[in-house]
Amino acid sequence: MTTSLLERALPGMPPATHRYEVRRDLAVPMSDGVELLGDLFLPVEPAGSTAPTMLIRSPYGRTGLSTLLFARPFAERGFPVFVQSCRGTFGSGGVFTPMVNEREDGIDTVRWVREQPWCTGRLVTAGPSYLGFTQWAAAGYLQRDDPAAAPDALSLLVTMPDFGEFTWDNGAFGLRTALGWTQMVSAQERRGSVLRQVLGRRALRRGYDRLPANEADKLATGHTVHWYQDWLAHDSLADDYWRGQSHTAAVPAVTAPVSMITGWYDIFLPWQLRSYRALVEAGNPPQLTVGPWGHASPGLHRAAPAETIAFLRHHLMGEPNTREYPVHVYVTGAELWRDLPVWPPADAVEHDWLLGAGGRLVPPGGELPDPSGGPSRYTYDPADPTPAVGGPSLETGYLPGDNAEHERRPDVLTFTSPILREAVEVVGEPVATVSLGSNLEHTDLFVRLCDVHPDGRSMTVCDGIRRLGGRGTRDTDPVPDAEGVREVEVALWPTAHRFLPGHRLRLQVSSGAHPRYLRNPGGGEPPATARRLHRAHQEVHHDAGHRSRIALPTTSGRE
Repeated sequence: MTTSLLERALPGMPPATHRYEVRRDLAVPMSDGVELLGDLFLPVEPAGSTAPTMLIRSPYGRTGLSTLLFARPFAERGFPVFVQSCRGTFGSGGVFTPMVNEREDGIDTVRWVREQPWCTGRLVTAGPSYLGFTQWAAAGYLQRDDPAAAPDALSLLVTMPDFGEFTWDNGAFGLRTALGWTQMVSAQERRGSVLRQVLGRRALRRGYDRLPANEADKLATGHTVHWYQDWLAHDSLADDYWRGQSHTAAVPAVTAPVSMITGWYDIFLPWQLRSYRALVEAGNPPQLTVGPWGHASPGLHRAAPAETIAFLRHHLMGEPNTREYPVHVYVTGAELWRDLPVWPPADAVEHDWLLGAGGRLVPPGGELPDPSGGPSRYTYDPADPTPAVGGPSLETGYLPGDNAEHERRPDVLTFTSPILREAVEVVGEPVATVSLGSNLEHTDLFVRLCDVHPDGRSMTVCDGIRRLGGRGTRDTDPVPDAEGVREVEVALWPTAHRFLPGHRLRLQVSSGAHPRYLRNPGGGEPPATARRLHRAHQEVHHDAGHRSRIALPTTSGRE
């Protein structure tokens, strides 16, 4: 892509100022003797740039998205950029085992870069997704143990410091992303064809439906993949396997300026915002942007370079701040951007909306549901699992969709509010509390908040899942009352959404979202090897003694 085309594709970037050269396959020695390869994009004309050096560590090669979004554009603006392939990928030595080696390799690489004659003295790290994980894997530890070597700034896009928390989301295995990513990475160094891609998509769909789940990787990729097997086998985040890959505890140690960019429909959204809060509480509030994007949304990746360069020029090059407030969020429904001093907004107040008989969702101050009504019932059959409608994904095309047809399924309950006379703006993390009765100890609860338009469309706002009886959740599972009813809390994903006058709020309750999450077979067998399927007969109670509800954080919605 020519420079002029690239500038048009990345709006808001300042004009290119430098020519650069590329030095390929520079070898970086690791502490254990393995060498990792990297490409250096080095500005050569004019000389004397004051820009910091940028480090990008990626398992996806050195000629793809990271080069297009960061290496070339930033080198053309005076930044030396070093793009390194992670261990075991694209010519780097060793074996690629996701997440396992990024702490040690990242620390070794940061120290090596700082010793190079082309390093300008200040070092920043950048990149999305796994490239962001590699930043978290090193930054906090360097700050604690070797502060002189620690990065001077971090640019973190759609990422998080602990992929285990996403892989086992509240005890439910994130099948669609785990298997899809495994297939993609397993095949990325083989030349593809249109036919190979079509066959790959078909194989992936077969893998989603495969039981036992530990055979899905062979269907999707043609061979057993060691990391996928490990992910499935370790179904508790308390296992040493996951604890050794988590860098959440090191997040507060980062004292360098941090920029975070994410989207309301990104696969890592809740955890990225928790990292944001950890830095705020540690006294290092980041710059935060949350847009109407998913993980692979072109809009996100077009906006990120310009925002990153403005952030770095302000913090490390003495240029004026281009933002009045550190937080910039898009309010869906209202379709506008809002600037805030902190997330979530300080004026957000939680209000309970009650679930009632007849599928009613009663707003605060509304007429209370009939306390004498019986529970709402549905049956979840893992042989015909409740399908996922949209939801966060690695792929494009998973932005909010219409749930109207999905809500006619017998295994999906809906609770709908009256037509709104005034707008309701929900900002923050809704929490549903469902009084659940079930014939099974092992079951899932999936809850989704929707915006029902006047024309009948029921559009996704946010959702969440909670597994009961799993090895990773049983210590925190609610205890049944005398009637066998458990009060189950389900944290929905964060949102900033305005429900307009004339619309209605709707809450879905079901027990799955296949293949986004691995179906719960219901028998308590290990998720990796379970074959037998058990129907779950579910009851949602909303009588006087069981107040099923959703707490919605709302603000005034002022412009």
